[in-house]
Amino acid sequence: MTSTSRRPGRAWIITPGLHRDRFAGAQKSGAAVAVVDIEDSVALPDKQTARTASESFFALPDPPCTRGIRMNSLTTIHGIKDLVALAVYTARPDLIVVPKVESPRDIELVAAALDTDDYAPGIWALIESPRAFDTLPAIMRAARLDGVIFGSADYAASVHCGLGWDALHYARSALINAATAANILAVDAPTWELDNPGILRRDAERAKELGFYGKGCVHPRHVQVINDVFTPTIEEIAQARAIVAAADASGGTVTTVDGHMRGTPFFDAARTLVAEADRTS
Repeated sequence: MTSTSRRPGRAWIITPGLHRDRFAGAQKSGAAVAVVDIEDSVALPDKQTARTASESFFALPDPPCTRGIRMNSLTTIHGIKDLVALAVYTARPDLIVVPKVESPRDIELVAAALDTDDYAPGIWALIESPRAFDTLPAIMRAARLDGVIFGSADYAASVHCGLGWDALHYARSALINAATAANILAVDAPTWELDNPGILRRDAERAKELGFYGKGCVHPRHVQVINDVFTPTIEEIAQARAIVAAADASGGTVTTVDGHMRGTPFFDAARTLVAEADRTS
């Protein structure tokens, strides 16, 4: 049984489950993944309304992106109700974002409730608490885990720190290290400043440099910046091809490219970039 989700792209947009008028716009925003949210963006009295309304998010025809839903935490009654509802959705999500994950059991429960012979959604864990970071190796070993997303706002609230890059640098680095060790992808949290594209670009560049595969956003105008930052430039691809060519010419031994010493780690990184560029071209 394989996951129904496609390999995700770089920009993930999140839209509230109560706002049906935004559903089509989110899916046509240019983001590779559009996620309808029935957790933090929905007040407790409105959970059932959002749960019902969100099914229409997956009924829109000809989706240009992968579609997912952020359910409620499995430590709440609303998370349990979400699983019951999702199990009988006629139009089904490509992926499920599970918030407040602190144990591999959370991933196993979602899979047990939703997997069938012909349906197995991708399952992504939101890592957003100190306890989650204490149990990261175990979470990463969950058999049905497709990837992880950093939940910066909840994490900062838990540890009473700021949302700035320096305050959250350790958490981001720890998440990247654990995800890479488990050979799964990690997506960075959104940038919460809606009207400052300079801050967004800086955050996206830092996330890419740190090793994140992509980045979330909460407004359509953020999508293009994220796509621009995470898409390798023509120059980056050309440089990678030059390194691969030098590696082949040297028989894999240390060599120089444009005045820089290059060896096995650089060869491996360049081959990965070239393979991705060729796959998406």
